[in-house]
Amino acid sequence: MRIAIDAHSVGTGLGGNESYATNLIEALAEVDRVNQYTIFVTKREARERFSNRWPNFQVRATLPHTPFVRIPLTLSAELRRNRVDVLHVQFTAPPLSPCPVVVSIHDLSFEHLPQTFKRRSRMQLRLTVRRSARNAAQIIALSQHARTDLINTYHLRPELVNVVPLAAPAAFAPVRDDNELRRVRQTYGIERDYILSVGSIQPRKNLRRLIEAYSLLRHERTGGKLPQLVLVGKNAWLYDETLRSLKDRDIGQSIVLTGYVPESDLPALYSGALCFIYPSYFEGFGLPPLEAMKCGAPVIVGNQTSLPEVVGDAALMIDPFDVNDMAAAIKRVISDADFRADLRVKGLERAKQFDWRETARQTLAVYEKAFSLKRIVH
Repeated sequence: MRIAIDAHSVGTGLGGNESYATNLIEALAEVDRVNQYTIFVTKREARERFSNRWPNFQVRATLPHTPFVRIPLTLSAELRRNRVDVLHVQFTAPPLSPCPVVVSIHDLSFEHLPQTFKRRSRMQLRLTVRRSARNAAQIIALSQHARTDLINTYHLRPELVNVVPLAAPAAFAPVRDDNELRRVRQTYGIERDYILSVGSIQPRKNLRRLIEAYSLLRHERTGGKLPQLVLVGKNAWLYDETLRSLKDRDIGQSIVLTGYVPESDLPALYSGALCFIYPSYFEGFGLPPLEAMKCGAPVIVGNQTSLPEVVGDAALMIDPFDVNDMAAAIKRVISDADFRADLRVKGLERAKQFDWRETARQTLAVYEKAFSLKRIVH
């Protein structure tokens, strides 16, 4: 097969979308030396990362237009000049693709939580993702929850929607080098023990309630210092409310906002954390808890959507809408060393069940399904 992958997200700092494309391409290169791949990129970082590494992969740079230009015009023109058998995209496909399309749709938060998106983004996603899903040869969902949601929301035929779970990057593991742990603390201004959360700053990540829960604990612990709260992630959209809650509660000195952090620094940040908390209330998969587990951090997660499916019994689950429940969970984990140790062991075992090479093999099987449809049509 000749397979094209739209990897415009690589090099953009777009969190989950970038991590998905990067790790999938790396894993496909490891498990598949037979099929021919064309990787469409827009960023210099992506060209440098993927070029001249694997004999069956070529990289083609396209102009970084807005999605309204790049997807229907630039990408479509590339596909007509350089014919392929299958195209793989995230969320949005060219409306008139000359080949079968596999679409990875991570979640439908824009359908169910429109208030957590800017109006323009919400309208664009609702229009283009729905159309892409209905025209796709095959669809990839990242969890069973996401698959069921796609089928029910877009009235899709179940046989077209495949569950292909993610994994933490292969390089993630517990960091035991004190110098490296000290380096990342100094780099990001972390002064003492810390509670970590990783994810872009946007409404459904629920950081406002996390800050409120942390504030409750801070006022409760008047005699002793509470560990710092470290929030890793770039400002995405509608982040003003989150930042305002920091000012309103006057706890800025106890909370560290790192902004975007390169993937190479994340293992040490996870490994050095007293615990990791992910209070999001809507996820198609939720990769950061799995990354944290693979690095040996005790994990707390919200009990909504796909997250229970991902973490199993290896994390402490909370009601993400209940600030008191969140505060109680944090207090329990940071106060009980034996409980932390138990969560750490369970998390490391749970993370072993997910592997990017298996994700790549399952994705390749979806490409085969899409290609078989092309053969039937022709």
